[in-house]
Amino acid sequence: MEEVSGANTWREELASLVEDTGIIYTGETIGVSSSLPPFYAAKSTVAPAVMAAGVESDHERQPPESLKEQVTEFLKSWGEMLLELGRGCKDILQQTVVTEDSFIVQKLGGPVAKASGRLRFLNEFLPEDRDPVHAWPVIFFVFILALSALNLNGGHDGSVPPVKKVQFHPPSARRIQLPDGRHMSYRDIGVAADKARFSLIAPHSFLSSRLAGIPGVKTSLLEEFGVRLVTYDLPGYGESDPHPSRNLNSSAFDMLHLADAVGVNDKFWVLGYSSGSMHAWAALRYIPHKIAGAAMVAPIINPYEPSLTKEEMRSIWGEWLPKRKLMYYLARRLPKLLSIFYRRSFLSGKHGRIDKCMSLSLGRKDEILTEGTTFEDFWHRDVEESIRQGNTKPFIEESILQVSNWGFSLADLQVQRKCYKSGIFPWLKSLYSQAECELVGFLEPIHIWQV
Repeated sequence: MEEVSGANTWREELASLVEDTGIIYTGETIGVSSSLPPFYAAKSTVAPAVMAAGVESDHERQPPESLKEQVTEFLKSWGEMLLELGRGCKDILQQTVVTEDSFIVQKLGGPVAKASGRLRFLNEFLPEDRDPVHAWPVIFFVFILALSALNLNGGHDGSVPPVKKVQFHPPSARRIQLPDGRHMSYRDIGVAADKARFSLIAPHSFLSSRLAGIPGVKTSLLEEFGVRLVTYDLPGYGESDPHPSRNLNSSAFDMLHLADAVGVNDKFWVLGYSSGSMHAWAALRYIPHKIAGAAMVAPIINPYEPSLTKEEMRSIWGEWLPKRKLMYYLARRLPKLLSIFYRRSFLSGKHGRIDKCMSLSLGRKDEILTEGTTFEDFWHRDVEESIRQGNTKPFIEESILQVSNWGFSLADLQVQRKCYKSGIFPWLKSLYSQAECELVGFLEPIHIWQV
């Protein structure tokens, strides 16, 4: 083992660890020499100038952004941030709330699945290439947006006349008591019972009352022809008591009890206008022995009548306004939603425009007629009487009756020849004699005016 001649200094130890670079450290202080080689001196003086010129040329080629561009970029950035935030919230909801083990899914999963099952038929109205999960939220959002726009624009139209408020009047109708204990209000105009040549009973239409009578026909005209006109309020309308479970059969017998109570001993005529003709049809079906004839003005039929052909249904539905179609659809599928529409329209405490209550577009002559104050006052008074009780139930019942099964078809009222051939003995008798036949249906006259 050789002896170490002496301890190496730290500089020598450091030099032994790195590769020899050829630079010898002399121990002088490290500094920057004031005299540089020509190359480095030129480089140091030219570089700043070139950099400055490059910056200036860049500024010349790219003008500063305007305020509009800055705002646009700012909004784009915010939009991207909000989009990412929405995606993050969606992921959180899917991972925590919408799982099968979450409290919300366990409590609301069953009712939501049941409701979606009932509304699944609405998917038939969507295009085949549209996913209902994505399509219906968009449709709902657009519907809410359009409804908001209509509400905002409705208050700024200066051409619309001021809206009149609904007035309430003290009770003034005569009433009878029906066999089931209910009271029915009625109105009797024209000649007296003992002088009447013709007795007419007229059920009113949807948004109407006993005060409607025959619009445009004066009492003096009825007296001239010896006509006695009896009008009444349907159950729940005007001053008539509501019926707990009314249908067209009960409506026909209400008419029969009214005729007996007011002294109509002979047969009487029924007059049906618009939706009131539904109750006139019922009278022809259920109490034909008391009906002398029928007069129908613009009568309705069940738009879902099974015996209608596709062409007939297309012609019927094609003439109606979209609002009327929607009301019929809701009455058949979702009748509970009708209460919302009724509360926002004729039960809102304000009178609406008459053309908004029609199922068809008004012609020019009709518009001229409705512009007068005489008709407007008559219309408002009739509506005020019909909504006296302020309840949506009778109106919903009336709408449901129009689109539900009437219990009979209009074809049953047509006069037909019916022969009895059932059984062996009638068949043997028919071989030697003429079969026994009789006329069935409503045998009295029916006059229809379709306007």
